[in-house]
Amino acid sequence: MFMVGFDYMLNAEKLSKSANLILIYLVYKTFFAIDMLLPLSLVFGMISTKVFLIKSNALVSFFSLGYSRSDVLKPFVYVSTFIILLYISLHSYSKFASANESAWAIRTNAQYLSTTRDLFFSYQGKYIYIEKLLPLQQRAVGIRVFSLQDNSLQKVLIASSANYQNGYWHIRQADIISKPVGEIGLKSKGIKVEDGRGLKILHGFKPKVLDQVYEGRADFAIGDAIDALMLLKDQNVDIRSIKSALYKIFIYPFFVPCIIVIIFFFVPISVRFLNVTIFSFGAILASLLIWGVLFALGEMSNHKTIPSEVGIVLPIIILSLIAVRQYGKYKV
Repeated sequence: MFMVGFDYMLNAEKLSKSANLILIYLVYKTFFAIDMLLPLSLVFGMISTKVFLIKSNALVSFFSLGYSRSDVLKPFVYVSTFIILLYISLHSYSKFASANESAWAIRTNAQYLSTTRDLFFSYQGKYIYIEKLLPLQQRAVGIRVFSLQDNSLQKVLIASSANYQNGYWHIRQADIISKPVGEIGLKSKGIKVEDGRGLKILHGFKPKVLDQVYEGRADFAIGDAIDALMLLKDQNVDIRSIKSALYKIFIYPFFVPCIIVIIFFFVPISVRFLNVTIFSFGAILASLLIWGVLFALGEMSNHKTIPSEVGIVLPIIILSLIAVRQYGKYKV
């Protein structure tokens, strides 16, 4: 809430005077704050709870009653893992996944329809140009579909608009221009123009997939990311941003239980053996540094600077190995 309030103070003058838009903006910013800071807040929660247990001598009491270190650690790991699973499930909702993008559109008075212009891509052996895409309306304006045969242009479909429905882009009326088949000569027929009606193209190509993949965005919902990955994996399209988005959703949050295990075993059981203030400061600083490095590597992966396997997966594997080593060494 501090992050949301601070953002609102900075951008209040840029927002519309409409109370509804301001409320929607704050909701989107809250979603974004949860997306960014919830994993880190779980680590801070563990540090705070551990300090409280030490100051109240409750930790010593647990050990005196026969509980081992692993017994005391288990509730921290179980609770954080459960909340992380809930956090991952939130990414199945597109409004949550794209909250920051939606808030930016409201703040900049951009079209709330999220217009994307001048898309040009290949799909299933055809080249498609879309002058304007309106993903929230599931509508496209200015369609050109170029069909090739033996590396030669054979047919062009020209339509003023198309609507996405039941897995297809439906075109009510289009002009289909075909060139003669074979070698062009004096006896060959000329260019043929046909009137096409009720056409269906681009099976399974959802508007949100078009908007996000070809604009280079990485704020995918789980369903959209999986659909895009399955749709584009055989289309010679760069899917690194999609893989990065999936890794960031499913793998990145699990740095939390790893850090909890690592920090937990560094803490003495009694206030007699440590300065609680110094420990709290050091633990929070170390958590922020690790989170900052992971966040920076994740952003570099999203922008295709480094492979997502190196920027997201590898650091979590390293933290997991360190956590397993710490647990095996100090669990008793």
